[in-house]
Amino acid sequence: MVHQERFSVQTRGHSDMHDITGDVSEIVGRSGIQAGVVHVFNVGSTATIGTIEFEPGLERDLPEILDRLMPPSRDYGHELAWHDGNGHSHLQATMMGPSLSVPVADGRPVLGTWQQIFHLDCDVKARRREIVVTVMGE
Repeated sequence: MVHQERFSVQTRGHSDMHDITGDVSEIVGRSGIQAGVVHVFNVGSTATIGTIEFEPGLERDLPEILDRLMPPSRDYGHELAWHDGNGHSHLQATMMGPSLSVPVADGRPVLGTWQQIFHLDCDVKARRREIVVTVMGE
């Protein structure tokens, strides 16, 4: 059995992180699937999905470390081609990845006590992000 839904997140742009665990859990619940996997995918090339202990310190730390590893710069090849200020955004999102798969058991995503699903916008401007959630199993 496969169940798929979409929802959106309005972001403020670069470094804006959202806890989407509740949204994903609700979709898993509506699916009726008791055992399987849930796949969460960000549509677009400048945002990422992952897991983290969603608390203010890490909500600040993750974007800061990504900016240290891949800082805003006009020297990226993407900047030379497009001049849109978001070469680092593409690289950060690519490194982190656009999706996440989580096991489903007893009709719920299997997550640790301090593990939440997050969406992080790496782009330089605010936008509405579309997230596709696919639940597969029985």
